[in-house]
Amino acid sequence: MKNILIVIVLALISSQFYAQKPRARDLGIPFGGKTGEFNAITDVKGVEVGYSTIISGEGENIIGKGPIRTGVTAIFPRGKAKKFSPVYANWYSLNGNGEMTGTTWVTESGFLETPIMITNTNSVGVVRDAVLKWYVDTDWYKGEDWWYTYPVVAETYDGFLNDIYGFHVKEKNVLEAIENSSSGKITEGNVGGGTGMLCLGFKGGTGTSSRVLKIKDSTYTIGAIVQSNFGAKFNLNIAGVPVGIELKDTLNYEYKAPPKSRRQEGDGSIIVVVATDVPLLPHQLKRVAQRIPLGIGIVGGRGSNGSGDIFLAFSTANEKAFNRDEMTTVETMSNDLLFPVFQATVQAVEEAIINAMVAAETMEGINGNKAYAIPHDLLIETLRKYNRIKE
Repeated sequence: MKNILIVIVLALISSQFYAQKPRARDLGIPFGGKTGEFNAITDVKGVEVGYSTIISGEGENIIGKGPIRTGVTAIFPRGKAKKFSPVYANWYSLNGNGEMTGTTWVTESGFLETPIMITNTNSVGVVRDAVLKWYVDTDWYKGEDWWYTYPVVAETYDGFLNDIYGFHVKEKNVLEAIENSSSGKITEGNVGGGTGMLCLGFKGGTGTSSRVLKIKDSTYTIGAIVQSNFGAKFNLNIAGVPVGIELKDTLNYEYKAPPKSRRQEGDGSIIVVVATDVPLLPHQLKRVAQRIPLGIGIVGGRGSNGSGDIFLAFSTANEKAFNRDEMTTVETMSNDLLFPVFQATVQAVEEAIINAMVAAETMEGINGNKAYAIPHDLLIETLRKYNRIKE
């Protein structure tokens, strides 16, 4: 009997191990920099992430019924239990064919006062409304009778696989993403707002990464999370290898009945959120956000005309900086010391995108349209060909 129990336990452990989605480093892909414990945006203390993933139906697209391949992602800079606790923030757009609500006030005030939500293009409104209602129901402002608030909601387009004009994201999905928000490990790939996304010729989605850096005698963390839905396959570059060219005839998208659109190769979008505990002021966080495109460019992003490349960066330092009534004193980093922050941002964004692609699974959506996951075996073989992975 004892031997039987041991076998069962080992089987359970094995099944859990193989159920875990591999990440880029698990395949041997080399990256620069040192990661945090989880190699995720949640390595920045206090940050929480949650998802609601909606997958149902198959076959012909019947508007309002499906198939459905979409969802919602929630990001809380200080965790949802903290409630109203603004962080210094700023944003930047490489190409503005997209949406991120609330950003004018982020720039004007220098603060991000709300969680960040990410969904599909046509669901920005319902997500924004649901978050507003959640603020009221949970007393987000902790007793203050505050007369304005601007939720930050971003989007990318999933209409190749999802019945996007069926408006399937509902208030309950927003609440689910919020309720599921937690620290620690983050699921990647076909989850949350990234469920139905494509990237650089393959299946895309949600990905994350982090870097630990030292400035003087202090240790800090940078974390990035992406909703990746951009780029042309021929530009895909991984670890300095032209993977898209090498795999140009392998597993292309299947357009059995593409949605009515003017989508050109390279169009799409990417939303990136960068978190850090480095004490940065809003103008410095703008500088961080402006470095995000460098990480995207390394893997093959070109900021095409039809792409919404929109980024937000925030700092969890200076927790008491926000005060409506009194003067506050804050700590800030010298501009001359920021190079490691810029370097870590670029590295984390690059790896987060590749993590999204490696974790993503082949998905069939409306009308049989199909996006294939990047084949791990061929990817490894290609990287070995260029001596980027050793035998």
